[in-house]
Amino acid sequence: MDFKKKILITGGAGFIGSHLVRLFVKKHPDYQIVNLDKLTYAGNLENLKDVEQAPNYKFVRADITDKAFIDELFQIEKFDAVIHLAAESHVDRSITSPMDFIMTNIVGTVNLLNAARHTWESFDGKLFFHVSTDEVYGSLGETGLFTEETPYDPRSPYSASKASSDHLVRAYFHTYGMPVMISNCSNNYGPYQFPEKLLPLMINNIKNNKPLPIYGDGKYTRDWLWVEDHAAAIELIFHEGQIGETYNIGGNNEWQNIDLVHKLCEIMDRLLGRSEGTSKQLITFVKDRPGHDLRYAIDASKLQNELNWSPTLQTEEGLEKTAKWYLDNEDWLERVTSGAYQDYYKEMYG
Repeated sequence: MDFKKKILITGGAGFIGSHLVRLFVKKHPDYQIVNLDKLTYAGNLENLKDVEQAPNYKFVRADITDKAFIDELFQIEKFDAVIHLAAESHVDRSITSPMDFIMTNIVGTVNLLNAARHTWESFDGKLFFHVSTDEVYGSLGETGLFTEETPYDPRSPYSASKASSDHLVRAYFHTYGMPVMISNCSNNYGPYQFPEKLLPLMINNIKNNKPLPIYGDGKYTRDWLWVEDHAAAIELIFHEGQIGETYNIGGNNEWQNIDLVHKLCEIMDRLLGRSEGTSKQLITFVKDRPGHDLRYAIDASKLQNELNWSPTLQTEEGLEKTAKWYLDNEDWLERVTSGAYQDYYKEMYG
């Protein structure tokens, strides 16, 4: 079958990546979607069971730090575009193991950029789309929003590695003329998120009557974005965005961590048939994370004004949908936390 485009999506078995792969596979049957993922603890092909047999979908297990493999893959597949999501993304892990983040988020990104640059004889019709985070901007005070013009001020090894990769992508645009776009998003939530992250961790702990650990005083503020809204924004920018531009993607939906967990506790008590206030008693304040940023908040007006995008779901409705999904998919949660699926897929894909 001849496809209109062949698109490489890196990190496509991860939380955000799997939603994006699903969207592209289903919405664009005339595109071939190649999902490249290392299948670390946070990557799970069970997230894509509903599209794995699609004629326009293909999976490749690989590590983007493996330069020789990446170079050969680009030579064989002749991709028209790359949407790059593969990254180490957990701030706490970056504090204990920063080198993993340097290798994947910086070296891996350069490997992809070089492979694209060397195989694209002409940049005509090509695109390297780099998906990043609002954490590159640093920390806000009680007021103000991050815009695309906000100076970078990363505070953790994770955000510093993502800031570096953003700079490199822009450098390839200015130095080599490579057609690139960058998006920086706020905190995502929704189905298929690995339970080291705040919301699935809290949902799982509430269900099992375990403590709900909250850093510091719980007043750290984040802007929350429904993951399917994020995927839709990437798909829109991919098709209608301007080459060389950056787009901030946010939910316009700020919550302090403690307020978010209180709301989740109310929802979970209702869904589990518990007395109101039961789950709140599990909240435990723990020693703060080193260098913890006070507040992130995205100004997504550029994306809204230029491409007519806006989030479809606000957090209270999204929290309900997320909680119900995790309660309805306990088998998925058990498998991804056991690690058994990783052994299975490593055996299958080598």
